[in-house]
Amino acid sequence: MANKIAERLESLEERLQKLKVKQQRALARARPVANPTARRENARRKVLVGAVVLARVEQGLLEESVLREWLDPVLSRPEDRELFKLPVGGG
Repeated sequence: MANKIAERLESLEERLQKLKVKQQRALARARPVANPTARRENARRKVLVGAVVLARVEQGLLEESVLREWLDPVLSRPEDRELFKLPVGGG
């Protein structure tokens, strides 16, 4: 009898593992559908925040040197650094 219980328990554990894998696959399939929207919204937020910051610099409400201090440690690609007239190799 203990053998049958152990076999049943093993069978149920295998079924549980299969169901978990099935659930993970379903979630993975659902993720790409939501991702493009989330990425698009995130990109739009970044563009808008950037536009506000640049407008504040142009209006003189934010010093350009402050903006450069924010950008210097986070921009690593040479083309990005050149865009903001930061020394290449810094950051």
